Amino acid sequence: MEIVEKIISKNGLLFAFLLVGIIMLFSFWLSKKLTQNKIPGVAIAILIGLGLAFLGGKKGIADIPLFAGMAVLGGSMLRDFSVVATAMGADIDKIKQAGLAGVIALFVGIFVAFIIGAVTAYALGYTDAESITTIGAGACTYIVGPITGAAVGASSEVIAISIATGVIKTLVTTVFTPFIAQRIGLDNPHSAIVFGGLIGTSSGVTAGLAATDPELVPYGALTATFYTGLGCLLCPSLFYFILKMLLG
Repeated sequence: MEIVEKIISKNGLLFAFLLVGIIMLFSFWLSKKLTQNKIPGVAIAILIGLGLAFLGGKKGIADIPLFAGMAVLGGSMLRDFSVVATAMGADIDKIKQAGLAGVIALFVGIFVAFIIGAVTAYALGYTDAESITTIGAGACTYIVGPITGAAVGASSEVIAISIATGVIKTLVTTVFTPFIAQRIGLDNPHSAIVFGGLIGTSSGVTAGLAATDPELVPYGALTATFYTGLGCLLCPSLFYFILKMLLG
């Protein structure tokens, strides 16, 4: 066992790839045997991954030394590399065709998410513009929330709530996208672009579309990425000033 542990510790990333491969293999087996492929194997793998994350600490299962390589494999660098690599299969003409719809989806998605977050913050008892703006921004994504909170001077407690709000949104998007994809017509590049603009959370949209149809990932990731940038622009400026005027 000591020899095995030394080998794994020196090859953490390779072991992480092996572990993910085993999880994927098991997930597709479950999908075929138990659900007749009605539930995508990737969706089952995501649920298993979320379950394993609770076994660790701040970094999930990567906090356990034996699985330290998962921190690199599951980090932002390889995630973004995967999205960029997948984008090689994107059709520029299809992106252009959905251009206007994608732009409209971006503004609608940010506005609706912010309003929901702001109303929720007010219902929780927050009445100052800084707190409501920060939590509303967190409903956009867990990146927009803390950036907005730092910009408007929100408390660390409120910033933490905004991050938690964004994380919940990401998890819900990741898990439920494969299950509702057929009902909402999420089966082509045009709808994926609109979906990414409406939902916005890059991690959730990317994972959810990967579980639905990997070919849709670059289209959804495109607008989801713009969503984060636009949210960081609008939330601490226009939306904050509007709330400041309304609340004083």
